[in-house]
Amino acid sequence: MKGLEIKKINLEVGGKRVVRDTSLLVRSGEIHILMGQNGSGKSSFLNGLMGHPKYKVTSGSIYLDDDDITNMSTEEKAKNGLFLSMQHLPDISGVSLINFLHKAYQSIKNENVGVLEFNKEIEGKMKDSGIDVSFLRRNVNAGLSGGEKKQTEIIQLLTLFPRFAFLDEIDSGVDSDSLTKVFNAILKLKEQGTGFILVTHYDNILKHISPDFVHIMFGGKIVKSGGKELVQEIKDGGYTKLICQE
Repeated sequence: MKGLEIKKINLEVGGKRVVRDTSLLVRSGEIHILMGQNGSGKSSFLNGLMGHPKYKVTSGSIYLDDDDITNMSTEEKAKNGLFLSMQHLPDISGVSLINFLHKAYQSIKNENVGVLEFNKEIEGKMKDSGIDVSFLRRNVNAGLSGGEKKQTEIIQLLTLFPRFAFLDEIDSGVDSDSLTKVFNAILKLKEQGTGFILVTHYDNILKHISPDFVHIMFGGKIVKSGGKELVQEIKDGGYTKLICQE
């Protein structure tokens, strides 16, 4: 099997089960949208997949191709091509984005790249995506608006080019122009083979992207999967009506 396969994962936080018996298969170049009511377990699912120390895997497995990566550390998972954009991004004062990206790239890719060469390449990618290159001189997320922070996450994606990316509400609090830049970059990476799990609350995401699969999470478990028509069903009748049909 080639791809990222989650097999009946159960996650706990402080002894409380927050994700239960959840399975998902994401292949290269696929976009999966994960939706659900607040508290349904979406963010916990992504954080647990990435190895956040707060989340304990009590059973189940995560496979990357044929390799079991369930118990890998977050750093090891990143080096194996996984990427997480959190819902609430921390400010890192005193560290410029370009320095952060350069260190991250060298660590994850295990490549020694000169600063000037690296800077030129990243600036080119940003210009191609319509993202202001001045972000590179700013401290990581410090003093940035919501839309600007999400654009810097996209810069990280374009730089690290992960195999699979988990994006938690990448479209939340983002203006229309920033949304266009964000989703254009996602589509570009999809074409190059990156697979995505996108958590969102917004049905207008279909204006920007056409997902391969949509999943509904309820009570810590994926309870319904289908195509983009599920987004319209949620818009028309809400989550409760959709879940009660099961």
